[in-house]
Amino acid sequence: MYTSFFNLRENPFSLTPDPRYLYLSPQHREAMNHLIYGIHEKKGFILITGGIGTGKTTICRSIIKKLDPSVQTAFILNPFLSDIELLETITQEFHIPVESAQRTKKNFVDALNGFLLNNFAAGKNAVVFIDEAQNLPRATLEQIRMLSNLETEQEKLIQIVLVGQPELQEILASPTLRQINDRIMLRYHLEPLRRADVKHYIEHRLSVATGDGQLSFSEGAFKKVFEFSRGYPRRINAICDRALLVAYTESARVIEKKTIENAMRDMSTGYMTGGQTEPSKGRRWLAPVLILVFAVLIAAGVIYGGQILRSISPFRLF
Repeated sequence: MYTSFFNLRENPFSLTPDPRYLYLSPQHREAMNHLIYGIHEKKGFILITGGIGTGKTTICRSIIKKLDPSVQTAFILNPFLSDIELLETITQEFHIPVESAQRTKKNFVDALNGFLLNNFAAGKNAVVFIDEAQNLPRATLEQIRMLSNLETEQEKLIQIVLVGQPELQEILASPTLRQINDRIMLRYHLEPLRRADVKHYIEHRLSVATGDGQLSFSEGAFKKVFEFSRGYPRRINAICDRALLVAYTESARVIEKKTIENAMRDMSTGYMTGGQTEPSKGRRWLAPVLILVFAVLIAAGVIYGGQILRSISPFRLF
């Protein structure tokens, strides 16, 4: 709606994980370096964790686009898979034909092992990215551990990148998953952006979308975005997208502090405070009033109903 008004080629604050818009803060750059090192050095297991909307998926997509063609990749977005469904998905992602019509673990593992051995002979590598890995069933995690046994005497045949929210670390630390936890050679945890990075993040996305400088944010606006978003990129995108809509309706090309405040007030989810949401102050009276109205209606119904019963009963109580 507002893209032509601001002379934008596209929406700079879309919530989709587009690698073109990846802003490499110092920690995002370090996370990418961990991934690239672990993949090329064939470290086996790599763990990337971070809060919701910190950019984990975008980093993975960006890495996949930058990897050498000799690196075969599989990206699993749906972690709610049984152990056999995981094996089937991996073979599909790698375009591995499975000859037998029977869906058994052995058939899938044999096909995958043959593919990996051919890869190794050709000097190639294979990487499986599993997003939202905190949702993997325990049996599936155990199957992933077994996949790490596919190796030669010199090196691992497959690299597995587990990507998930902070609770994934706690899950892997449980005694029943100690074997897989001990095999993770590289770990990195993504924190929210710092205040200075929020400004650079917004400017970077505007530059990718247009680069003509016709749209800008004031210092007060940057401060407010950080205050409301707490540095989480996904929240930054949601706030800025709404702020541009507010500015468009006001025919303003500079996003001011007040614009951000109006955008937050206008968002149906209410004000964001440290990752939580609370109702807009203007609507806090609504719940008590509704309760009172229902109470009055119930009381009126009881009284009116009693009067009707007394009027039709052959036996008078009074």
